[in-house]
Amino acid sequence: MRRTDRLFDIIQILRDGKLHRAQDIADQLEVSVRTIYRDMDTLVASGVPVEGERGVGYMVREAITLPPLTLTTEELEALNLGMAIVSEAADPGLKAAAQSLVDKIDAVLPTQTVAEADAWKFAVYPFADAARGFTHMAPLRAAIKSRQKLALKYRRIDGTMTNRVVRPLHMEYWGRVWTLTAWCETRDDFRVFRVDLIEEVTPLPELFVDELGKRLEDYVP
Repeated sequence: MRRTDRLFDIIQILRDGKLHRAQDIADQLEVSVRTIYRDMDTLVASGVPVEGERGVGYMVREAITLPPLTLTTEELEALNLGMAIVSEAADPGLKAAAQSLVDKIDAVLPTQTVAEADAWKFAVYPFADAARGFTHMAPLRAAIKSRQKLALKYRRIDGTMTNRVVRPLHMEYWGRVWTLTAWCETRDDFRVFRVDLIEEVTPLPELFVDELGKRLEDYVP
């Protein structure tokens, strides 16, 4: 597992707001406690609102706010896409300026409420991940609003390709990485997909309605 993928998994564990021991996290991710300590230091340095200490445990606290600026979901997409483009420029001065801007924004950007859940800042992913994910944003948002089933071609972390039929429920922003929470009809369970790992999105000629156990409010991370 790549380190960035493990950091993402740690955020998923901490998002319930409870105190988690490093040993428990290490056991769940099958790594050493020392690795978890290093990962926690990285998350804190990246602006993720984690608090705790070694030997006690870790939890996510309330994120920093940035009054009076409030960014919409679309504005955040535009901002990060622009930085992704500039970061690929040949001009080293522009690259340095883009990274400097990212660091400043990551330090103070407030928690962005998306749909019915809160998303925390997550500032360790490279620009290229965001650029890959943006191509699917429009059809995913449209399907969530219209309650339309989707066929996804998804590349798992290990590189394996898989085909899924899902009911898209919710999208979250993690600071240059988006995730899609969905009811996966292929696996008959909830799944969280990283948008940058989705290869193809195909709207299906079938709508869905709320069913007990398959709604966003039934999902427990």
